[in-house]
This record gives sequence, C-alpha cells and structure tokens, in this order.
Amino acid sequence: MPRWTFGILLVAAAFLALGGYKMFMTSSTRAEAPAFTATAAEGFAADRAPAEPVRFDAKRAMSYLEQICKIGPRMSATEGMQKQQEMVKKHFEALGTRVQFQKFAARQASRGQEVEMANLIISWYPDRKRRVILCSHYDTRPIADQEENIRKWHEPFVSANDGGSGVALLMELGNHMKALKTEVGVDFVFFDGEEYIFDKDRDKYFFGSEYFAKAYENDRPDYQYKAAVLLDMIAGKNPRFPVEQHSLTAARRLVEDLWTIAAELKCDAFLNRMGEDVLDDHIALNHAGIPAVDLIDFSYPHWHRLSDVPANCSTEGMTQVARVLTAWLERLK
Repeated sequence: MPRWTFGILLVAAAFLALGGYKMFMTSSTRAEAPAFTATAAEGFAADRAPAEPVRFDAKRAMSYLEQICKIGPRMSATEGMQKQQEMVKKHFEALGTRVQFQKFAARQASRGQEVEMANLIISWYPDRKRRVILCSHYDTRPIADQEENIRKWHEPFVSANDGGSGVALLMELGNHMKALKTEVGVDFVFFDGEEYIFDKDRDKYFFGSEYFAKAYENDRPDYQYKAAVLLDMIAGKNPRFPVEQHSLTAARRLVEDLWTIAAELKCDAFLNRMGEDVLDDHIALNHAGIPAVDLIDFSYPHWHRLSDVPANCSTEGMTQVARVLTAWLERLK
C-alpha cells in the first residue's frame, strides 16, 4: 500500500474514532468553557440597584417537601396525584391567589388507555399583560429505572428532588409573592405527565408542557409570556447548576440575566460553564416563543432511584434558586 494511502486511512480512522467518541462523550467532558462572558449582560437592569432577595424560609420549604413525599408516589392519573393537587390548591388559595386546573387527556403508547391529566396554574397579578412563568413538573415516574437491581424498579418511590423540590420551592415562594416588588404578572405552573413513562423505547415525555405550550399558541391570549424558568432537581446536596445547552441556544439573554444575578449574590451553585443538553419541559415553551431556561442539577446521584427521599435533599439549592429568582423578578423592566 502506498505510504500516502496509508496516511489517508489513518486520518479517516482517527476522524471516525473522534466522531464515535463525541457520540458518547458526557457534557461534563466538554463543559469546561464558560457559557458566556462575564460582561455579556452588564446592561441588564442597569438603572436599578441590586434587589434584595426575599427572606426565603428554607426550613419551611423543606417541610413542604416532606409533606409532599408523605403522600407517596404521585404518578399522573392516580390517587397520589389527586391528593397532591388538593394539597397544592388549598395552599395557594389560602394565600389569596387564583388557582386553575388545565385539564387534558393523554394516551401513552405502552398503555393504550387514555388518562386524564391536569396542569396546575397559580396566577399572581392576573391583570398584568406582561407575564413570566416559574414552573416545574409535579408528577413522579412510575418506574425507578436507575436502580441496578431490576427487581426494585416497580417498588414505590417518592421522587423527592425529581418532582417534589420545584413544588416545595414555589409553595414557599408563594408566601412572599404579595410583598415582592415586581412589575410583571407571574404564573406558577405545575406540569403533569412530564415522565409518565413505562417503556423507555416507546413512551413519550412532556405531555403537560406540550399541551400548555400549544394552548398558549392557539388561544392567542391578550397577555404575553416574556420568559419562563423551569425548576428540576434543585434540592440535591452540594447543588450544581451549570448552563443547560438548549437554554443557552434558545434563551441566551435570560441565561445571562439569571447567572449574572447569581454572581452578584454569590450564589455559587450557578456555574458559568456548559452542562448537559437536557430534553425537558422548557423545550415546548421555547418552541411556543417563550424564552425558557432549565435550572437543573443533573449531578444528583439519586435520580430515578428509591433513595430520592427528603433525607438525601438539602435546602441549599432551593435557597440559592429562590434568591436569584426573586431578585430577577424585582429587576425585570
């Protein structure tokens, strides 16, 4: 074989090897570069002094998480989900705000039978036309498919961080919303059917967020959502929130605003580097023209395991997220 031909083959082999490596490369391997420059968002709210975050009660937030988990599994269209809906509705109505159920039906490929689901929407300052969304899924996965022992997959698990932490944070934040000095309307949205998954090869995710996004597009309401922040697995110990890749692509300015505020407040769980590219509820919102960012800690070791319980959670991540969100809401123009 001529030497030059052999060289070409070596180059081609190396190219293919690198391509294969990239297919399996984790985001942590390629995540060392900053997601954006420190000066990228320096014009944000330049005419305002840094806002003082609300006095988020971390102990009370954790008590909400424990109450949620005491219900047990909260899969879509189950008694556990109904109990959670009743608890959340009662909590927010007691705070004097409007609570709505956005009901819809969904059919999962592996189940065949259609089931009733419902997104839960809590509206603060409902008369304001410029609005933002703080959201989380509130259903739990039917199968603990990250357990090494497959015999444990169908044991009940409470999904404290994945499914409970966002709800608990927003329940606590609700105690402060009427005192928050913000110029926009705020909707808390809890998505149903985020992971109503029984067969990973056949079933689809994100029933609730897709329904919500399509309804927003089709109904053409007289208000407009300017931004959305999705909360997913925010209560792990030693939390880390790198920049999720789809968020940066679709909602770069919002990423810059949030992470700049985090730096000002010394919320060091917000890492200015690229993290996972995660398919999550924010995808449908971005497709509907709502700039949406996913705050997610994918380093959480108990994800989809029976060990995802309140004892393996902490208030550090929830506290930092609450500080950043409330400062952001107060600084929105």
